Amino acid sequence: MSIPEPVQPKLREVRAQPTIHQGRRGIVLSDPLGISRMAIFIPQPLVPLLPLMDGTRDIGMLRTGFELRTGSALSTLNLEELIKALDEALLLDNERFTGAYHAAIAEYHSASYRAYTLPGRVCPSTPEELGAYLQQFLDQAETAPQPEGDIKGLICPHIDFQRGGPIYAAVWATVAATLRDADLVVILGTDHNAPSSEVTLTRQSYQTPWGIMPTPQDVVDRIAAEAGDGVFTHELNHRGEHSVEAAALWLHYLLGDRPCSMLPVLCGSLHHLIDRGESPSSSGPISATAAVLKSVVAERRTILVAAADLAHVGPAFGDSMPFDAVARATLGRDDQALINVLATADAEQFFEAVRREGDRNRICGMPPIYLMLSVLSEVEGSATGYAQCPASEDGGSWVSICGMVYHSRKS
Repeated sequence: MSIPEPVQPKLREVRAQPTIHQGRRGIVLSDPLGISRMAIFIPQPLVPLLPLMDGTRDIGMLRTGFELRTGSALSTLNLEELIKALDEALLLDNERFTGAYHAAIAEYHSASYRAYTLPGRVCPSTPEELGAYLQQFLDQAETAPQPEGDIKGLICPHIDFQRGGPIYAAVWATVAATLRDADLVVILGTDHNAPSSEVTLTRQSYQTPWGIMPTPQDVVDRIAAEAGDGVFTHELNHRGEHSVEAAALWLHYLLGDRPCSMLPVLCGSLHHLIDRGESPSSSGPISATAAVLKSVVAERRTILVAAADLAHVGPAFGDSMPFDAVARATLGRDDQALINVLATADAEQFFEAVRREGDRNRICGMPPIYLMLSVLSEVEGSATGYAQCPASEDGGSWVSICGMVYHSRKS
């Protein structure tokens, strides 16, 4: 059997999901970009091999390293078969993947718009059916008191509508009237597939069942000029990322036929800054994006949206024990304390609150919330709802979400 290139295989950034397959524990590796639809099951005994695939070891070195770490021998034939499977699934960082990536990004750029992915998959796809689906949540929403000041931004979930619909509806209903006067809505979404990229832009406009939400090219160009072309490195992540799209559906439904531009921004992980004890303000892309958006807010009627969930807890997310009623009560207190911090609209205080706890509850929406709060000034937040949503069939894993509206401070 011939060894696929490279001879020193390097595993690229992939999605790893713990699972049980035919009675065996292990992880499933898949392509977060969706270029390849293939998934590879790695039995638990072979998992220690994966970190060794960093592009510095050939077959012999991989076998030796694996044996030193596990005390178990791995045959050359089995190793070759695994490398070949990873290569065919485009999970290796090599020429084959590079060619497939360039073809995918060229196809994405050549399209007239970024096609919607959620309607038809997790919610109705026709304008009429989707509108009725969202309106049901709005009709049942608990109406929050209307803020006294001008609305400048909001936090909404990016979880599926089935679980998060009431929280979505409460916050979007609160800002519905303000949206009708907006010239631009900036949606800052969690980038689940680019942990190393702090800000990712696209020049493509987003499609919804009601049409196209035009992306303001001038704002994209201004951010790219200040933050650098690195903001496009992971642009393909926009193609399949649901966080911006989920908010865009609510936005477009409430806007109706009223024209409004929408700037989609994906925000990657801040964990490297947590580990180093550094503020995200030290990041060039984050600070440059915030500075440009501050100028844009001053120039045109703009609403900022952080499409952000809160905690992700339980075995489905890496915790050793299920979250029972007692643990969920503790989570509720943790979340309420964080929501109180969010109401202050202080980006650094929010980041410090998460950093101080080592992000033990895995706040999925930390990056977009931080960036939004870095842009807004002279505002305060009013909570519109909170919920804990089940994330596993056994009831041991949970995702918490909230709604928050930011408005000018009371005089």
